[in-house]
Amino acid sequence: MRRRDFVGAGIAAGAMLTGVGALARAARPAALRAFKLRYAPHLGMFRAHAGDDAVAQIDFMADQGFTALEDNGMKGRPVAEQERIAGALARHAMAMGVFVAHTIGWSEPNLASGDPAKREEFLREVRESIDVAKRVRAAWMTVVPGHVDRRLEMSYQTANVVETLKRAAGLLEPYGLVMVLEPLNTLRDHPGQFLTRIPQAYLICKAVASPASKILFDLYHQQITEGNLIPNIDAAWDEIAYFQVGDNPGRKEPGTGEVNYRNVFRHIHGKGYAGIVGMEHGNSRAGREGEQAVIAAYAAADGF
Repeated sequence: MRRRDFVGAGIAAGAMLTGVGALARAARPAALRAFKLRYAPHLGMFRAHAGDDAVAQIDFMADQGFTALEDNGMKGRPVAEQERIAGALARHAMAMGVFVAHTIGWSEPNLASGDPAKREEFLREVRESIDVAKRVRAAWMTVVPGHVDRRLEMSYQTANVVETLKRAAGLLEPYGLVMVLEPLNTLRDHPGQFLTRIPQAYLICKAVASPASKILFDLYHQQITEGNLIPNIDAAWDEIAYFQVGDNPGRKEPGTGEVNYRNVFRHIHGKGYAGIVGMEHGNSRAGREGEQAVIAAYAAADGF
């Protein structure tokens, strides 16, 4: 599809979805609360209340006041399921958050290696993800450069990652899509990963120099890796496009660990952040009681 046609179709679709969302809101009871930020639960987080069906879960999220959804595994869902989810989000005027754009190298070098075959595989998967993003009306997709290459000096690995991301950005820019680079902690969850720190991600985004390449600031990972959350948010602000949340230790909802999420949320709200805050964590307690605890935790952290 030509860029002009895609943009025009998107505008028309957006107008249609706005109307659909308005009708849906008029037909359903008002949400129980209005959050200041766009917190995005993931599918499965409220299964005890809503059951296994993705659309029923989205209905429950909307009724609780959540205005976005994220689903790392969206790309692997059948097309018909993607379309059902997109329809449910449109009915509630909810935004689609990130999904993972490609196969991540958890144990072997991927983008850092400079291997032409691995680079082409990554770019092929990005092309596939463009179709998914259009289908579910997502603006962002997660990219993780993968494992370090122990046979290459770090600067060469960085150059390899930058070159690959420049090519990916060229694929995404015509559609207004953004790959968000996620630094991961190596002390607890992902030993051996190449991208670990916010300043490192900032440098890479500056080198790629594209609006299609930004930072996913996962507060859980960065609390483990480097702390200093609010100063790092400020220092990297112009390259941050997306946040994710999980308290530490445990990677559960805010209030279960050491991060003062009310202060963090107050800070990014005060800076004018209007994007999505992905709830990429588990529930500290099982069942309906645990799900209600998650909702209460966000209501408390949002109460600044």
